[in-house]
Amino acid sequence: MPLPQSKLTAQGQISVPAEIRRQLGIGPGSVLEWEQQGDQVVVRKAGRYSSHDIHRALFTARPSARTVEDLKEAVRRAVRDKHARR
Repeated sequence: MPLPQSKLTAQGQISVPAEIRRQLGIGPGSVLEWEQQGDQVVVRKAGRYSSHDIHRALFTARPSARTVEDLKEAVRRAVRDKHARR
């Protein structure tokens, strides 16, 4: 099976073969990253990490459980502090 190919236009544009678009899950408006590695160029879909992946990396520990009363008291304190005369 031959490798998918593209032609470079006079304006420096290329078309990504349909087979590759399907494999990468990209479409109009997708952003691609280009990286030169010696005499090869690697093209990959940008934004490889979802917001869920980033959230898990930043917040590794789960927050402690709180009761509804704890939350209500925290809101009361925040409102009281915000509107306290200084």
